[in-house]
Amino acid sequence: MDISEKEIIQECQTGNLEKFSLIYDKYAKKIYQFIYYRVFYRETAEDLTSQTFFKALEKINTFNFKKNGSVSAWLYCIARNSVIDYTRVNKKEIPLEEAKEEKSFDRIEEKIDRAQKIKQVENCLKILNYKQREIVIMRVWQEMSYQEISQILGKSEASCKMAFSRGIGKIRENLGDLLLLLVLFVYFK
Repeated sequence: MDISEKEIIQECQTGNLEKFSLIYDKYAKKIYQFIYYRVFYRETAEDLTSQTFFKALEKINTFNFKKNGSVSAWLYCIARNSVIDYTRVNKKEIPLEEAKEEKSFDRIEEKIDRAQKIKQVENCLKILNYKQREIVIMRVWQEMSYQEISQILGKSEASCKMAFSRGIGKIRENLGDLLLLLVLFVYFK
């Protein structure tokens, strides 16, 4: 018998915090990836992921499905705020090429090819404003629905769809369809 997220939250709110591990198990990898594609340092992403779940556990008694939406949206909001706080404190933009540390290759040709792809993606993302970049990352690489994105960002679904469309249009206009396909389908798959 599967226990619903609502039942898990209710259990946690009545003091059975061990049930929170079910939430952690379900979302830890997704939250880590969400954070990683914003900070591009494995250790930092791991720390911020831990902080996200720690904050969620601390605030579990304030969670309300009507106010916060889904557990997923709530966790992504906490993660997003953790990243924002981290970047404010550290005040440095982390270059995308630092993502190379996440995966290592045995052959030098693969390392060079990956570095070139990272540079192309970096150029694509630099074209976009922050909001568009964030929505494109969530939609394409995190494979989130517009409904999830709108809950996380506190924007309407229509606004998120428009920002995504404009962002993709800007990439296509500046870099062409071929590079757009590279970015959307090849790089992170």
